Amino acid sequence: MLLSGKTAVISGAAGPRGIGLATARLFAEHGARVAILDIDPAATEAAATGLGAGHVGVVCDVTDPAACRAAVAEAIDRLGKIDILINNAGVTQPVKFMEIDGPSWRRIIEVNLTGVLNLSQAVVPHMRERRSGSIACMSSVSAQRGGGIFGGPHYSAAKAGVLGLAKAMARELGPDNIRVNSVTPGLHQTDITAGKLTDAMKAEILKGVPLGRLGTAEDVARIFLFLASDLSGYVTGAVIDVNGGMLIH
Repeated sequence: MLLSGKTAVISGAAGPRGIGLATARLFAEHGARVAILDIDPAATEAAATGLGAGHVGVVCDVTDPAACRAAVAEAIDRLGKIDILINNAGVTQPVKFMEIDGPSWRRIIEVNLTGVLNLSQAVVPHMRERRSGSIACMSSVSAQRGGGIFGGPHYSAAKAGVLGLAKAMARELGPDNIRVNSVTPGLHQTDITAGKLTDAMKAEILKGVPLGRLGTAEDVARIFLFLASDLSGYVTGAVIDVNGGMLIH
């Protein structure tokens, strides 16, 4: 088991078809104890219970720095330590550039980008004290190609910001033996796309995917497992594409 004896905090991990919960399940299978963080108390507790004994659910709004500090303190109290942080929490909005208003801009940026800052700032002092840690951040192919199918320009901006923030964190935190990396999924069949992807849209999208299929939550979870484990012990500041080859130029 790749994560035996490790503990992990995963944000935005209560959605039943989401990448966060798929990652939590895979981590648990590999021996980790997991703290699921999400904003919905009932869903958070249900997701943690579904993982089995030894895992915990902690309510957290990643846009609130105080809530992040409290959630991290609770996770440490209940799990004993934090070895791994997966910054997965995110929201999207499929609008055009001229349709973006102030509240929409702030919501997308605050959850997808500022949330990474807030939760990482809450965890890093603990990791620094232990001189060990792995942080992986959820970005998107939207950040690389300037837009996607379900995310507007503000989503692209937020996810591009995640890439820059993670690289800067990797450079600064490397001397503390804390690794920071990013994952950029393409189009995956998750809670975000459920009910929105028509057969016609899927057929058109697949024309640009060399592997000929949409991704699954488990495809991304396996990359998070690699980044969380000692297999990636000399990897930091990296961006790993998980898109079936759709970004090949």
